[in-house]
Amino acid sequence: MSRREDVLAAIKALVVAALPSADVERNRSKAKSIGPGGTVLIEDGDPGEPEIDLSPLSYNYVHRVPLMVGGYASASLTDAQVLDAMLTAIGAAVMADRTLGGLCDFLETEAPDGSALEVAGAEPGRQCEAAIIAHYSTPSPL
Repeated sequence: MSRREDVLAAIKALVVAALPSADVERNRSKAKSIGPGGTVLIEDGDPGEPEIDLSPLSYNYVHRVPLMVGGYASASLTDAQVLDAMLTAIGAAVMADRTLGGLCDFLETEAPDGSALEVAGAEPGRQCEAAIIAHYSTPSPL
């Protein structure tokens, strides 16, 4: 696989490990439903134009990987608190492995942008878009 695909698969694995009870899916345009443990949709994002080093040849990417995180209130937590706990768990996982096991030079997070979530016939929940930003190099842009 390409470095890009390796990084995306590792980001999904990181989110799954951080939120073991959540439904985590990649490249779905919209969640069909939000499970009791929450839902995270991971998009591939766009690695953008790389900076290029010529000797040795290396393509350096700053790849923004969008995450759509959603959750409902529980018996003891509001929807905002549930969402915050999910984001905090993802952030802690990123901080614990800033290189994704050596795949990246650096991994960071982007602040979330939250909004109300409306699903017909369901309790109102909360969702937000956040992102994990992966800095990595590869010898081929493909």
